[in-house]
Amino acid sequence: MDWQAIGLSLRLSFCTTLILVLLGLPLAWWLAQTRWRGRFLIEAVVALPIVLPPTVLGFYVLMAISPRSPLGMFYESWFGQRLPFSFQGLLLASVLYSLPFAVQPFISAFTTIDRRFLEASWCLGESRTRTFFRVAIPLAWPGVLSGIVLSFAHTMGEFGVVLMVGGNLEGVTRTVSISIYDHVQALDYHTAGQTSLMMLAFSFAVLAVTYSLQRRFVHAWPTR
Repeated sequence: MDWQAIGLSLRLSFCTTLILVLLGLPLAWWLAQTRWRGRFLIEAVVALPIVLPPTVLGFYVLMAISPRSPLGMFYESWFGQRLPFSFQGLLLASVLYSLPFAVQPFISAFTTIDRRFLEASWCLGESRTRTFFRVAIPLAWPGVLSGIVLSFAHTMGEFGVVLMVGGNLEGVTRTVSISIYDHVQALDYHTAGQTSLMMLAFSFAVLAVTYSLQRRFVHAWPTR
């Protein structure tokens, strides 16, 4: 099996999930609490990667980070390297592509919280920030955990976006999904089957553990 590609995919999934937690939780909290009429526009933008073909999203990301784009020129001037066909470019594309798989479960979890718990925290003098961390996130933890797992697993299985933005550079942008595709193209079905079976077992184990933890948490800490 291509352990280098597997390691790269795990690293990409971990970094993507970490960024999505840091950015997605505040965004989801705002979307769950705001009464702004234009909220649906932000929700549509967040959900766009679900319905947009991965190659289309990958193409636009590639154009946005090209050396001639403002973002590409800024990054190259500061870090001395280009974003396309690099791990950093791959990470940016993965964050955009997996965004709805993190944010939507976060929103669903926050909307199930009984608002009386939040109001009680505010009445006791807690700020909105402290209420978010000490009340909202603990009560919404099952949904937060779902978003974390879904975004991690979704990033592990990316193909179209990573191929468009990162190409197939061994040790740099060659993820496990591209590795499986290469083995199939080379008629090496044995290696492709081994890697696919490992990914299947890994995905099943992660989801099984997650659902088990969710059930225990919901029974211990009901949101209503």
